[in-house]
Amino acid sequence: MADIRSIDAGGRAIEVHKDLEIPMRDGVKLVGDAYAEDFATPRPALVALSPYGKELQALALTIPPQRRPSPLWDGCIEAGDIARVVENGYVHVIGDLRGSGGSEGEHIGNYNAGGVPLGEDAYDFIEWVAAQPWCDGNVGMIGISYFGSMQVLAAAERPPSLKAIFVSGGHYDFYETTYHGGVMWFMPRAAREGRGGDSGWAFTDRIKSRMLETYSPEELKAKVAERLADPDVQAWPNLVHTLHYPVHHEAWFDIVTNDLDGEWYEERNPVNLAKNIDIPVWLKMEQGRGWTLDSTIETFLNIPAKSKKLTIGPYPPMQSRPWVEDHDEMFRWYDKWLKGIDNGVDTEPAVEVFVEGTREYVTAETWPPKDVEYKSLYLRGRQKLSTEPERFGADVAGYEGYFQAPIITTDQIAMLTWSTPVLEEPMELIGTGAFHLFAEIDQDDTNFVARFWDYAPNGKRQLVSTAYLKASQRELDPERTTEGSPIHPHTRKVPVVPGEINEYVLRIYPFAATILPGHRLVVELSANEPMQDEHNALLPPDSFHLPIGRPTTHKIYRDAQHPSRLVLPFVTRV
Repeated sequence: MADIRSIDAGGRAIEVHKDLEIPMRDGVKLVGDAYAEDFATPRPALVALSPYGKELQALALTIPPQRRPSPLWDGCIEAGDIARVVENGYVHVIGDLRGSGGSEGEHIGNYNAGGVPLGEDAYDFIEWVAAQPWCDGNVGMIGISYFGSMQVLAAAERPPSLKAIFVSGGHYDFYETTYHGGVMWFMPRAAREGRGGDSGWAFTDRIKSRMLETYSPEELKAKVAERLADPDVQAWPNLVHTLHYPVHHEAWFDIVTNDLDGEWYEERNPVNLAKNIDIPVWLKMEQGRGWTLDSTIETFLNIPAKSKKLTIGPYPPMQSRPWVEDHDEMFRWYDKWLKGIDNGVDTEPAVEVFVEGTREYVTAETWPPKDVEYKSLYLRGRQKLSTEPERFGADVAGYEGYFQAPIITTDQIAMLTWSTPVLEEPMELIGTGAFHLFAEIDQDDTNFVARFWDYAPNGKRQLVSTAYLKASQRELDPERTTEGSPIHPHTRKVPVVPGEINEYVLRIYPFAATILPGHRLVVELSANEPMQDEHNALLPPDSFHLPIGRPTTHKIYRDAQHPSRLVLPFVTRV
């Protein structure tokens, strides 16, 4: 039986309705807590849903916002500023997804892809909230990251009482959440298991592996053996451990054993489901997390709703925990669509993008917000980027190379760099890009990791964008790939023939930057990335990619027959 109590939130009294039991259509009950100024007056409600545990979210009332690298920063406190939500006249309802925390039911696989669709549960949860005497029937949603994904999944189910959503920092393409260009990213392990700055899921014995539930012991043995045969996996103890002992690592085990895109990632992919959304949507994402920005833009473009907004904010990418940013915009959005306040938010430009360098917002009705023309910058000798291609063949122009030893023998990162001259005119770039690499390796696979930097005259630098590609997953989707926007299906591996020169086309994630006069654009290329530098320090621990386990020599060709180059979105001058 739920109980109501009064709590002190910084000198302000808030009532909390603890341990509400919300019935799902299959009889399972989810639990939630509701926070309000009082429960005598009906108000609009903002619903937050995740497997991170509602009690963890309550720390937003007692822990001041923490920025990285504070030891109190916890990446799972993402449901929003409870006190501010209440102060602005909303009921804040925070619930545990099925199988997690205090909720009943089973959670099978990531995003419960092997069980009841999370969007269906969100539908039932929202409609129950809307029917309560303390809610006026108007519901929105709140929260970032996993909470953000839940908003899109819920909106795609079209619950009648859900009137609008505001998603800051959501995750959309589930494959790209974990494999960037096919290269494994460790951050989802932290978010699920709780490592280095994340509490992880509120685990119960009802959170289960979809792989363990689906395949026979013999089939699983073969799949595990296949992953253990990967030299990259062999060199990383946590992966070896997870593959041998999946119990209590169920969600991470499923990710590790599915390193290719496919049905499990696509069947409930919010990017694909966005076409079903018919309510007002505001999507927001900061620069510096390009893979998430990429799918944020794709989701925005797929949403048919007339009232939709996209905001791409400034660098750096990681927000405070507890999450407190973006509430001003969120309340304007919900005041319009849940309270009926005519504040003009629906008449503003649909797209606003912060341009690094000039540090100004540009606005438009679509993405990209300015007309662009794709132009090439060619890799040349002496670490130069040039608008002019190389005239000589490989016998004269040669190649550049780097050798990367496995991490078990060295923590040194071998790297090549190329740079533009010091700019005399601003270089304005907005959109996606492509990094065409003609390369030869002496193994059957490797990683290509590219990072793009704006170097200031004083030597300081800021990340512009990134690109990743697993060499064995170099295949392009010919129907979707366009100039400056390569698309890889990532549905199969084609081992590299050692000694063969191949063209690898890396997708440069979306960005908006003006490289100012006196600055230089610099590209770094490596097989591994530094685990700590001025960019990674802004992200949680474990926000790096699985290093290669093969000792690999890389030869990068940049001659007339092998025109390695960047294809970048230059804003056209009027």
